[in-house]
Amino acid sequence: MPSTLTRMLAGDEATAALGAALAPLLSPGLSIHLCGPLGAGKTTLVRALLRALGERGRVRSPTFTLVEPYRAGGLELAHLDLYRFDGASEWVDAGFDEYLGGDTVSLIEWPERAAPLLPMPDLRIDIAVEGDARRATLVAHGARGDALLAALQARGTATEPPA
Repeated sequence: MPSTLTRMLAGDEATAALGAALAPLLSPGLSIHLCGPLGAGKTTLVRALLRALGERGRVRSPTFTLVEPYRAGGLELAHLDLYRFDGASEWVDAGFDEYLGGDTVSLIEWPERAAPLLPMPDLRIDIAVEGDARRATLVAHGARGDALLAALQARGTATEPPA
């Protein structure tokens, strides 16, 4: 059974804090899937993660470009957004397999649009909007995901639920 961690996020600042907390824990080849409705904060989380790694340039949502590559914090990262995909076959047609495996950290929004062709991620982050807040459920798959969640829990602070 996968390891899970659930955190309530009071708003954009808390969502950004989760992204910043994840940043120093990343390692080459990790795959993170970000799920949730429009406006849930997926890109906000990725933007904060990239900023925490030292990215100073513009961090755009890849909704129209489909992929935005970055080099930050000594890592190669690919931020993919599959929202405009009509089916899993577009994953193959786009040639995005090159971003999986290897040394690139892949951050994939709307991964369900490429199911079942997209491999299981190391970490899946489901963000649900609940009133003015968000609930982030982090689900680890495999040893790398488990290690990432354990390190995140050990760091505490920005990811702790509000009192």
